[in-house]
Amino acid sequence: MAKSLADFIRSARSQIREVDCDTLEDWLRTRDDLVLVDVREAHAFVEGHLPEAIHVPRGYLEALADPDYGHCHPVLSRARDQVVVLYCDSGTRSALSAVTLQEMGFNEVYNLGGGINVWDAEDKPIVT
Repeated sequence: MAKSLADFIRSARSQIREVDCDTLEDWLRTRDDLVLVDVREAHAFVEGHLPEAIHVPRGYLEALADPDYGHCHPVLSRARDQVVVLYCDSGTRSALSAVTLQEMGFNEVYNLGGGINVWDAEDKPIVT
């Protein structure tokens, strides 16, 4: 039987850890080992993103996270031993991305539950 998007998301969520908005906001204030990654498309990132976020679109995640790739992301590719928190609009693409980073050897990866939609609904800061 073919898998649906819901199947992929359910499987991903069973393999990853999620963080809520209040916890992430606290981590942004108190942790210096945190890498916050927005996996949305470029236009969405430009329209608004979380403070301190770097932009790594999901479609380029594996390449940009791989230190052996000639055009890797200078921050993400060196973050295997740091706390990495991923987000998208609703937390689905970032959940799939969290699984990918774990498979690539990243040690402490989290997904922002509900994504930027919940972050915004909770009136947390957004950079525009």
